[in-house]
Amino acid sequence: MRTVLETVGNSPLIRLANLLKPNDAEILLKMERTNPGGSIKDRPALFIIEEAERRGWLKPGGTIIESSSGNFGISLAMIGAAKGYRVIVLVDPKTAPVNIAMMKAYGAEVIVVTEQDDSGSYHKTRISLANKLHREIPNSFRPDQCFNPWNGQAHYLLTAKELMEQCDQRLDVVVLTVSTGGQIGGISRFFKEHAPHVKIIAVDAVGSTIFSGKAHSYLLPGMGLSWTPTNIDDLNRIDEIYKVPDEDAFLMCRILAKYEGIMGGGSTGAGMVVAWKLSQILGSDKRIVCIAADNGERYLPTIYNDDWLKERGLRMYIHPDEMRVRVRGLQPYSVNPIETANYQPELEELLDSPSRLIKKEVL
Repeated sequence: MRTVLETVGNSPLIRLANLLKPNDAEILLKMERTNPGGSIKDRPALFIIEEAERRGWLKPGGTIIESSSGNFGISLAMIGAAKGYRVIVLVDPKTAPVNIAMMKAYGAEVIVVTEQDDSGSYHKTRISLANKLHREIPNSFRPDQCFNPWNGQAHYLLTAKELMEQCDQRLDVVVLTVSTGGQIGGISRFFKEHAPHVKIIAVDAVGSTIFSGKAHSYLLPGMGLSWTPTNIDDLNRIDEIYKVPDEDAFLMCRILAKYEGIMGGGSTGAGMVVAWKLSQILGSDKRIVCIAADNGERYLPTIYNDDWLKERGLRMYIHPDEMRVRVRGLQPYSVNPIETANYQPELEELLDSPSRLIKKEVL
């Protein structure tokens, strides 16, 4: 009989059945909602915690402190409950109320950081406060997902290998949304080493500057940063980059729910916008996998709420035929990703990242 943490991984692939035309490439969604914490973040969260335990950096009775927009915090809260750790999560006003409620249900202490950083987001202020608490609280550990190389390593060793095996190596494109860079960093490294024919497509939010560009606020949760995270250690492993507007991502979420019976979060919608475009271009002999990062039920008060969308001036509905044309018109933000680098190596020092120790002792 397995424990709850032994059920992390082995998420199924679901084939889209209703939205695609006969000449479209096959689209498979990898349903990470089946992880016990409800998202793909269970994978790196558990990997990082177990590595810290193995090295003696996290001991019984310890405290886990992390900055998260939602899913990684939920994963850590769930793991902390299962292993007996105190968990403190720093979130921001964009974090879905359901996500905060889930963290608290697992027993985590939640701090909402309302001070914006110099990019108009909250990432740097959240991280800075998390690091301050880490210095002040004895026997604490910072997973530090933005800078910790174990984030990408988890996806390299586990997620990518699992995906390749599920597809029997018949795979042409992987579509990955980007935030802290662990998914695309680890998965791109695996495929470029073991199956270099597989195209790696990065999807970012309009307004994020992970891949440079003009910064402005956006609504998509769990996506974007104001710098290129170090977990994306080689932009040459990415073949194309797309930036998806909030409205397109949210409309796609609603279409998936209504016409495919699949509820996903905003990042799933954003990834599917790009996957659907590529499907129309590549043709029926190709296979595309899009990572569905989490459970759409978490966004019932927001993405699936007519009043919430209306208040923000966003469309609530679009017919699939119109959406099909709309996504086909989306153009790549870059076909030469190395030119979009926005690395800011000084941030680790400025924010006092504890992962500097990990990189020094482990890598």
